[in-house]
Amino acid sequence: MKLLLDTHALLWWFTDDPKLSPAAREAILSEEHEIFVSAASAWEIATKQRLGKLDDLPDLSGRFGELVAADGFSHLPVNYLHSLRAGGYSLAHRDPFDRMLAAQSELEFLPLVTLDPDFALFGTDTFW
Repeated sequence: MKLLLDTHALLWWFTDDPKLSPAAREAILSEEHEIFVSAASAWEIATKQRLGKLDDLPDLSGRFGELVAADGFSHLPVNYLHSLRAGGYSLAHRDPFDRMLAAQSELEFLPLVTLDPDFALFGTDTFW
């Protein structure tokens, strides 16, 4: 199975936070699963750090690529099809990171590992 991590799931993985569900943790740990991390998550993390929302992880942006690679995750770049789909959703949902993750999940056929119930509005296949 291939899975895409929502940014909060990635952060909880990096910090070994107990908020990450046991099922999600097990799926991420499984060598049978390929785990993808979106470029949108790098953008979201950098934005949150700039705004002071991730002060407990001060070097995360600088080490993002290293940490993703160390866990054996695959980077998922943003392409123009993802961008068109994210911008084209008719929902009033304003979070650009959620819109992009929903689009990537849909177009790449990757269930999204997320606790966020708002992804149901996009029809996103989720895993938690």
